Amino acid sequence: MAPRDTRHAAPRGVHRAGRPPPAMVTPSKEKHMYDYVIVGAGSAGCVLAARLSEDPGTSVCLIEAGPPDTAESIHVPVAFGKLFRTHLDWDYDTHEERFLGRRRVYLPRGRVLGGTGSINTMVYIRGNRLDFDGWGQPGWGFDDLLPYFKRSEDNERGESAYHGVGGPLAVSEGRSNNPMSAAFVEAAAQAGFALNDDFNGAEQDGFGFFQLTQRDGRRCSTSTAFLHPAADRPNLTIETDLQVHRVLIENGAAVGVTGTRLGREATFRAAREVVLCAGAYNSPQLLMLSGIGPAQLLGAFGIDVVLDQPQVGQNLQDHALVPLVFTHSQPISLTAAGSPEDVRRFLDEGRGPLTANGPEAGGFVRTSDDLPAPDVEFLAAPVMFADSGLGTPTQHAISFGPSMLTPRSRGHVTLASDDPTAKPKISHNYFAADGDLDAAVEATRIGLRIARQKALNPFREAQFEPPASESDEDLRAYVRQYTHSIFHPAGTCAMGGVVDAELRVTGIDGLRVADASVMPTLVRGNPNAPTIAIAEKAADLIRGSAPPPRTALAAADTHRP
Repeated sequence: MAPRDTRHAAPRGVHRAGRPPPAMVTPSKEKHMYDYVIVGAGSAGCVLAARLSEDPGTSVCLIEAGPPDTAESIHVPVAFGKLFRTHLDWDYDTHEERFLGRRRVYLPRGRVLGGTGSINTMVYIRGNRLDFDGWGQPGWGFDDLLPYFKRSEDNERGESAYHGVGGPLAVSEGRSNNPMSAAFVEAAAQAGFALNDDFNGAEQDGFGFFQLTQRDGRRCSTSTAFLHPAADRPNLTIETDLQVHRVLIENGAAVGVTGTRLGREATFRAAREVVLCAGAYNSPQLLMLSGIGPAQLLGAFGIDVVLDQPQVGQNLQDHALVPLVFTHSQPISLTAAGSPEDVRRFLDEGRGPLTANGPEAGGFVRTSDDLPAPDVEFLAAPVMFADSGLGTPTQHAISFGPSMLTPRSRGHVTLASDDPTAKPKISHNYFAADGDLDAAVEATRIGLRIARQKALNPFREAQFEPPASESDEDLRAYVRQYTHSIFHPAGTCAMGGVVDAELRVTGIDGLRVADASVMPTLVRGNPNAPTIAIAEKAADLIRGSAPPPRTALAAADTHRP
């Protein structure tokens, strides 16, 4: 247990979530003691810090490399693209992707309170029952995790067998209601696909509108939902603008972390545990910088090997998206958003185009009838989305395409340098495995079939950078040339390999990982909601408390995959 004064008085240089740091000079070296030190204030870290600090007798320190989440573009949903490649983005890229013509692929990650949940598209998707049951880890099946999903949730549709109310995380209907999004859903129905009004309910297959992590039309990240309400607790310290460089290991146990802020060294000791919540790229990087990883690689960089663990940074997975962009002359795309009327409606009602999250609608399909669950998620946005979101929209357009949910290909994260401020070397190896490219070609054909339907006629005057034809050869070339990440990395500190079923790093005491990196396989859908559930469960594992009561589903409701 930390001394009482460290729990009730914030050290110099510390500030509360959502408030700018005070202008003051900090000492050249800072040393502090807490019960728990959490690294990374993203979707998982904010949840974990809020839950652990519910016990007033427990001191918690949450450390974030980026600043507080005060930027206006974070909270106005339509502005998320303005955050890319700013100081709020780690701004990663892959290494040359061998099967994408040696292209480098842009990988945005939030470097701010709320993490990537402060710069993402806010789509609330849990994944499929088969994902969690398929992990094969005790306590991590779908029925085990459903109570954690519900505990977080405050769904405006109300409570049901699959949804909760009263939790910190607002889950809401979209409030942009762009006619192109409705046309896309209608076109999918015209193409013969079922409709689905709840992708997190009994069925995942079908097309419809996404629910979003928004409250009153504004972004609801885990920073605003969990951390801000907890920020004034005297036992919770929030450190921002401080990059952790390594975990301190003594006698086989994690005892703290060290890093720098504005060139000044800072050390944070943990009396109980250190928990890494830095994400699928940064958590394995931190482990390796701390001497936990492949011994041969660490030795090449002159890093003392604490634990030879060759699986750290391996098993990297992501959802690759094949974009299809159709331009038109209708002045209703998000390019036109921002008029005085739009601003007034956003401020007064929390509605209109400024609440747009990007992909307002979509659906789940199977590229083969013999698959046990969907392997494709379509995402449709009423805007020209080009160059991984980095391109400037020059025309009104609708963009949609298949996100490949169950890749066989695996990549890796390794060190590029022993300098902790150097970006990690990331290789996703998209389409390296047999079958992945074939599935993407079939999914692209499905997208082109939807595009030809009558409902999309007004919004399909021309196709931006179309494939040469729909032959296998031309579609394969198109997929290789234009595929980009949809920003869903996972798997690099997987349960059953790097960590056990209680998220403890095997071979090191007092160290856990709790973020998307612990997923053995990536879920079928946007991983933000599962990452939040992982953090909810991690809080109970760390506290040694029982999980929330399991919800018995109706006997007739089997949640078929």
